[in-house]
Amino acid sequence: MLRSPFFCFLLFLFLLSCKEDKTVEIQPDSHKKEAKFLQEKGMTNFQKSNFNSAFYYFNKSKIAFETSKDSANIVFNLIQMANIQQINGDYYGSKETLTEALPFTNKNNDYGPAINNLFGIADKELSIYDDAIYYYNKAINDVKDDVLKQSPLNNIAVVYIKQKKYDKAIEILESILKSGNLNDPKFVKNKARVIDNLGFAYFKNGNSNKGLQFMNESLQLRNNAEDFYGSIESHLHLAEFYTKTDSKKSNENAQKAYQIATKFHSVDERLKALSFLISNNYRSTEYAQKYISLNDSIIKIRNNFKNKFAKIKYDSKKEKDENQKLKLERAENLLALQKAQFQKIVGLIIFVFLCIGIVVLIRFYRNKNRIEKLEASYETETRIAKDIHDELANDVFHAITFTQTQFLTKEDIKETLLQKLDHIYARVRGISRENNDIHTGADYSENLKEMLSTYNSPTTNVIINGIEKVNWNAIDDLKKVAIHRVLQELMVNMKKHSGAPLVALKFDSNGKTVFIDYADKGKGAEKSKIIKNGLQNMENRIHAIKGSITFDTEPDKGFKVKITLPK
Repeated sequence: MLRSPFFCFLLFLFLLSCKEDKTVEIQPDSHKKEAKFLQEKGMTNFQKSNFNSAFYYFNKSKIAFETSKDSANIVFNLIQMANIQQINGDYYGSKETLTEALPFTNKNNDYGPAINNLFGIADKELSIYDDAIYYYNKAINDVKDDVLKQSPLNNIAVVYIKQKKYDKAIEILESILKSGNLNDPKFVKNKARVIDNLGFAYFKNGNSNKGLQFMNESLQLRNNAEDFYGSIESHLHLAEFYTKTDSKKSNENAQKAYQIATKFHSVDERLKALSFLISNNYRSTEYAQKYISLNDSIIKIRNNFKNKFAKIKYDSKKEKDENQKLKLERAENLLALQKAQFQKIVGLIIFVFLCIGIVVLIRFYRNKNRIEKLEASYETETRIAKDIHDELANDVFHAITFTQTQFLTKEDIKETLLQKLDHIYARVRGISRENNDIHTGADYSENLKEMLSTYNSPTTNVIINGIEKVNWNAIDDLKKVAIHRVLQELMVNMKKHSGAPLVALKFDSNGKTVFIDYADKGKGAEKSKIIKNGLQNMENRIHAIKGSITFDTEPDKGFKVKITLPK
């Protein structure tokens, strides 16, 4: 008993739905130990300033912790990576890394202040000061310990100094000192930093004496605490303080800052110290060369770091995606083994019915095309027969009658007969031309123009405008044939029914669409009757090539046609 393809397809769906669902077991987490080991390697390399290696291991550790969904360690690794990017001047990259950490802070709010503080530092260095203050304030709001609030408060004061809002900076820094939280000896470095910034703010605000007092006090605290790295900032502030009043002291402090910064490989501070020495005209040529060389070098190094950080993240993501793909493939293979036999049978059934469907469709379209060709041939034969019957047969009959009733020996009678025969010959060529093959090659526009021009006569003037504007080479051959046939039918219709003294055809194109406007000053007709005048065929041809055709006519007001079709 035969079954329809649709029935077999329903059976196929039913069999699939009846199959027992299989699941692949997820193996227990076995990566946490490895993730911790990678994190420790990252910390070791970070402490040794091996930033590339540190970044690599923190990133690998982060990916390993993602497998075990350990959000706390994921955030920790991302913070370390962002910190390394900031150390190497990649502030935009650090913001991307910090943004990646944000979804994990919902469960680990303890890291929120650190993330916001790093966001603030990045925006401060990028001179996006309002955003920097916003993030520092978020960091302050996220902590309850007053001591932990002092670092972001100090950073806000630094931003205010950069914005020349010295009164606001002084107010914040004095409030930190008055709180008394920095009197503990273990906070001496923090206290020195606050005092130094306070002195620099007073100096920039016009109170030089008080500013110098605080800056000297900060430098003394840093020297006593052996905070040599912190002393770089003190010397730079003092170098700026003495720039206009004592160039010798300014140079001494700038040189001190340069020497210490060189020891600690702190490039930005070295550049700033060199800028003071150059502005003070102290061995300016020598220091200018050092400045240029150092600046060029650091730009190149930081660009390399940025590229390396981006590559490390990209390679790790690619490796992670590939590992996940392999795991998924293994799981799919397990299911595939169970389904293989069933799928082979179903696949064979589908293939057979597809083949049957394709054969049916091919035969259907072949028959359709054959029928369409037969219809077109029949239509052409009918049209030729009608032309022969209505016009050519009458002309031949009149010519025969003429020869039977006239004396052909006379010259004027001969001339009249020749004219009649010439007219019959012209009609035969016209019928042939209307039904012969259409050449769609490079000379298409010339042939089209020639065909339209043949309808010029002593009583009809045909004007053709803009046919060269259309790029006919870009138009499909089938569309060219349709255009030729439709225009030919329009001209024949004009000659038979309109008796127009003037016919105008305008061609235009906007690159994607072809526009053809036809207008004659003939008899016209009622709109309700125009389809009966053989124009239905034109409409069918244009619609078949995805175009549109509109007719506009009224009795004694001519006939207009607008054709639009895509290239």
